[in-house]
Amino acid sequence: MYALPPLFVEQMKEQLGAEAEAFFRSYEEPRQSALRLNRLKLPEGHPMRKTLAALFGLRPVPWCEDGYFYADSVRPGKHPFHYAGLYYIQEPSAMRAAEVLDPQPGEVVLDLAAAPGGKTTQIAAKMRGQGLLVANEILPDRAKVLSENVERLGIANALVLQASPAQLSAAFAGKFDRVLLDAPCSGEGMFRKDPDIIPQWTPRAVRFCAARQRDILPHAAALLKPGGKLVYSTCTFNTLENEENIRWFLEAHPDFELLKEERLWPHRGEGEGHYIALLAKKASAGETAYTAFRSKPLSRPEAGAMQAFEAFAAQDLPGFRLPEGGQPLLFGESLFWLPREIERLGGAKSLRGLRVLRPGLQLGDVRARGRFEPHHALAMAASADDARLVVPLSPEGPEVAAYLRGETLPAPADARGWGIAAVAGFPLGWVKASGGLYKNHRPKGLRVL
Repeated sequence: MYALPPLFVEQMKEQLGAEAEAFFRSYEEPRQSALRLNRLKLPEGHPMRKTLAALFGLRPVPWCEDGYFYADSVRPGKHPFHYAGLYYIQEPSAMRAAEVLDPQPGEVVLDLAAAPGGKTTQIAAKMRGQGLLVANEILPDRAKVLSENVERLGIANALVLQASPAQLSAAFAGKFDRVLLDAPCSGEGMFRKDPDIIPQWTPRAVRFCAARQRDILPHAAALLKPGGKLVYSTCTFNTLENEENIRWFLEAHPDFELLKEERLWPHRGEGEGHYIALLAKKASAGETAYTAFRSKPLSRPEAGAMQAFEAFAAQDLPGFRLPEGGQPLLFGESLFWLPREIERLGGAKSLRGLRVLRPGLQLGDVRARGRFEPHHALAMAASADDARLVVPLSPEGPEVAAYLRGETLPAPADARGWGIAAVAGFPLGWVKASGGLYKNHRPKGLRVL
């Protein structure tokens, strides 16, 4: 099935010895698909978990508490529940890194090379909406996809940045409780998933990736506060990009220690393989605690924008509550809600000079004469129960497909104002009722044609 490069075959025979035969046989097996349930929308015990298990034939992924293999015959990525953010389709081995990182609610966490968003959304679920998650991706197209996935899964406490590791370490040295670096790598663990990349593999490419990883690792280390945890991971098999890089890093950084080192192999489990190393930055004597959070006075435009939002929420989203202690941030017409933990990074001013795609939860836009128009992210972060007006859609009905295509839907003649279109009670986006129609406000770029 796969014409593996001879030098790669030689590398793996030398690395695995007697296990190499089993490793190469794994390429003859079909790859296993998996998804991860979104704990922000489906907490433990939620009845929708059983519904999804039956619908997609889910089996638990042993190394991830919310991970499940799904049956080959189903296509969960095309289901309305996917667009509602109930789960994230993710390679099963890739789920392990965030489990080892073990982020906690209330912490300040960085995903340094975050696109397309699998590990970011997994971290966010573990943080349970508390604390601050910074998701960074340097490449523009990938950063856009990352931002869309943060939005789809209803994450309210995340910043999405497009910056280099050097820019971040200069701005936020010593600020993060935990850092995940899922490093750009030679992708040897992707051969079965994407055979087209096999011809691109060469020993030179491996050396290039290892050198690039050594450029990035010191910046990841600098971003971590004393006592913090760093996970370094790759989806490649060679030791140069994995164990040898970690040994090099530890020799150059005696203030770090290795706590755990793991490998997932395709011939030992159902997944494409992953390398994970957990490191800790040693705490110095006399380390001081974080300073207390402080509220900042609002500018007149921000105060006006918040008044417009609060008037909208009181009328059309009365059950919604903003995360406590945050602060509004106005970018042009767009109003965002920054988590209070932004103060640990130096406040909103610390973002100056950085390319910021998503500075917290985007509430909406303030139009002329104070008219507030809610953003799609607000619908996805809310619950259908928060809204005054809900348009219930069946996951099997034609109306949900019409809504996802961007079409209008019939409404009662007396229906007025903003409402949430929801599938089985989970938001898909906004509608606005007027003249016997629900006008569709799902963003054009997200419509399913």
